[in-house]
Amino acid sequence: MRRLPSIILVLLLTINLSAQKSPHGESFTANCDDCHKTDGWKVDLKTIDFNHNGTTFPLVGQHRDVNCKECHTSLEFAKAPLECFSCHTDVHEQTVGNACARCHTPVSWVVNNITQLHHQSRFPLIGAHTQADCKDCHKNLIPSTPSASNASRLRFDPLGVECYDCHKGNYQSATQPNHVEGKYSTNCIDCHKTNTLSWKGAGITHDFFPLEGGHAISDCKRCHTSGSYSKIPAECNSCHQSDYTSAVNPNHTALNFSTNCALCHTTTPGWNPAEYKDHDVLFPIYSGKHKGEWNNCADCHNNAANYKQFTCIDCHAHNKGDTDNGHKDVSGYIYNSEACFACHPTGTGEGSFDHNKSSFPLTGAHTTTACADCHTSGYAGTPNACASCHTTNYNQSTNPNHKTNGIANDCATCHTTAPGWKPATYPVHSSLTGVHIPIANDCAKCHNGSYLVIPKICSDCHTPDYNQATNPNHVTSQFSKTCETCHSQTAWVPSTFNHNNTYPLTGAHAAIAANCAQCHPNGYANTPNTCAGCHQPDYNQSVNPNHSALNIPNNCATCHTTNPGWQPATFAIHNNYYVLAGAHIPVACVTCHNGNYTNTPNTCAGCHMTDYNQTTNPKHATAQFPVTCADCHSQSAWTPSTFNHDGQYFPIYSGKHKGKWNSCADCHPNPSNYVVYTCTTSCHPQSSMNSKHQGVSGYQYVSTACLNCHPNGSAGKMFDNINFDRN
Repeated sequence: MRRLPSIILVLLLTINLSAQKSPHGESFTANCDDCHKTDGWKVDLKTIDFNHNGTTFPLVGQHRDVNCKECHTSLEFAKAPLECFSCHTDVHEQTVGNACARCHTPVSWVVNNITQLHHQSRFPLIGAHTQADCKDCHKNLIPSTPSASNASRLRFDPLGVECYDCHKGNYQSATQPNHVEGKYSTNCIDCHKTNTLSWKGAGITHDFFPLEGGHAISDCKRCHTSGSYSKIPAECNSCHQSDYTSAVNPNHTALNFSTNCALCHTTTPGWNPAEYKDHDVLFPIYSGKHKGEWNNCADCHNNAANYKQFTCIDCHAHNKGDTDNGHKDVSGYIYNSEACFACHPTGTGEGSFDHNKSSFPLTGAHTTTACADCHTSGYAGTPNACASCHTTNYNQSTNPNHKTNGIANDCATCHTTAPGWKPATYPVHSSLTGVHIPIANDCAKCHNGSYLVIPKICSDCHTPDYNQATNPNHVTSQFSKTCETCHSQTAWVPSTFNHNNTYPLTGAHAAIAANCAQCHPNGYANTPNTCAGCHQPDYNQSVNPNHSALNIPNNCATCHTTNPGWQPATFAIHNNYYVLAGAHIPVACVTCHNGNYTNTPNTCAGCHMTDYNQTTNPKHATAQFPVTCADCHSQSAWTPSTFNHDGQYFPIYSGKHKGKWNSCADCHPNPSNYVVYTCTTSCHPQSSMNSKHQGVSGYQYVSTACLNCHPNGSAGKMFDNINFDRN
């Protein structure tokens, strides 16, 4: 029977709690007796056996030693934020973002894998950068003044990733060599490697000109003789012209050898071995029957001073008698080397010379020309340019006179090898189309007997047509003389002026496209192409709103399209006059402006006075609340309001007074003056309060005294939001 009161108490308490909302939130499902005892609500945190690892936020590292209240500032435990930045001040000041876990762990703030983290950035650390101090690059880590806050040491503002961004000083101070005077590239990786620890030695990158063979030298000045280490020419003769000039075996200058050394030489020191790789183009000695039949150049070129001279009859076991017998039936046969080469240019012994396999195939009139007419001085060095044989024909031409009219003497430009030089074509005229095609062969139609002055643009021939045009009058209208802008080569009409190529006509502009004079009253030259160029009077005369008075930009396209009547109009620069946010963003213009854009108020009360007067919870007008709505409300919605009663005045949404009132009138009996409040009357009866304050010096049963001693609404000196002692 002694336990009956406790059982009844537990039952009553259970019934009472089941009828109330949990102070820990509707989603909290734990049993009350997991933490609370029947002799009071106060919780001893040390005795609670709660496994946080079963939640969405397991406690690891330093989080295991944190007091529960530091994270759970309210009794609704589920509302504790999960993001690091919700609890931890961003000492990096938004320079690295909010994802703290990219660098930090709950174990310690110290970052031990900086190099690995940097590999995830746009500037991986390699070479000397792996040993650099962070402050060497991130200057914001160094406080600007001795009194600067610690936060100023932890900014990681984005930096440039080009070498020169950080190493400009190294570039400018370099003396061996002087980079500035040498006009070196500021792209350091052109010469230096990023994966070494030094600027010198193996760190120099010369891949743009590989240093190999005879070029494998360590003395840069041997090539960079001017003291400038900017890029020097890569052509062989830029360094080796003296070697070319002094060469005697053979004499390169006398033989007019190419100055492109690489044709015969490699970078092997001493220029040997050398090989004239293109020789087979002139005569096959590395292929065909002559391959392996010679030992050195002198076998065929017995004049070391002139490699244009060669011998065939001295190389082989030929003798004149046998060779003569073998060529009895060959017309024009001569026993000399030039004749051998003329008939056997590839070194084979098949027989006659096939001109079509040479560098000058015979076609047209050349097929009937006697051989001696061309090879008047033998077979070597016969020219193959037209003018070499036909200069006389060029000089004697009269229709047109080629020489007088400055026509090029490259006959093949206009002529083929057909007899009589006809038909002749003039390739420049290949672009003629339309009505120009039928007159292409009537040269005098355009050239008028003179082929030296060649018309190149329409107006060269058609200025009379331009001057005589009347529909419209081109001269009066100041039309451009670039005829092809409107006309084709097919005919003058129909003309096809594409306005979209100059100023696209859309909206209201398209409707006036046929009335050119409306936009071009003073001709077609210098017509403005900006809105204000034509519509400045519309801008000046606008009254709703007055564009000039409000200093709205006269770039009409900012708000208007080309639609007739200037509607619909948008006002993308609204924030320059009144910032639209929250619930204001989707509001239609007419809702606030009601068709009048001149006298629209820009204060909350200017539009929302009706909302203010009709508010009943609490009655704003009766309570004489200020009409500065933004003090309590945001632009997103009226509720929840941001009036911080707990922080500024007295805790009613937290602590012991949470849930102990229904309306403002419970504590503010005078609805016309919310400065007046009461703690006494029905909430805290005098008899009960007198009993609780026996022995309290200066105790008075008045509301102001209550607030003075209990500013936080708690019964003791320190408010404990876990202690819900209702006694």
